[in-house]
Amino acid sequence: MPWKLRSVFGVFNILRKKSLVKPMKWLIQYFYLIKLDKAILWCYLIWYVVVVCFHFDPSLKIWMNSIGISVVIGTGLMLSVSSNQGEKDFWQTVRLYLMPFCVSSFSALIKEQGFIVFISPNIKETIVSVSCCILFVAVIFGFKFCPNKLSKTRKVR
Repeated sequence: MPWKLRSVFGVFNILRKKSLVKPMKWLIQYFYLIKLDKAILWCYLIWYVVVVCFHFDPSLKIWMNSIGISVVIGTGLMLSVSSNQGEKDFWQTVRLYLMPFCVSSFSALIKEQGFIVFISPNIKETIVSVSCCILFVAVIFGFKFCPNKLSKTRKVR
């Protein structure tokens, strides 16, 4: 084998062994074990990110108001779901604060843009949003219906 080809394979082996395997294993396991409710939440986030990409407004007022609403509503949600026993779930806390932020900034960004609820009047934007969600769900189904040894090594929450 020529030295250039050996060095390329050597780089791939180093990357595979040291830095990429653990995060990829975790991600594959996460997709393999993901439940419908979490997949729907991921699709909400994907839709939000696509809309923000198309309608981003650098106005500080929108983002500061969204942060303020997130703090007030997120704290209320945390109080409503908290119990005196047990430890708090980090990702649940993130979701409870992130959702009000996303809702308030989404509504500010699409105001007077002609949206029907959350559907853009521009068909290209809607196609991109739907396509990204379909791609995400296809990746999940790919891991669920074509399992490999990485997805079954250990359970991840």
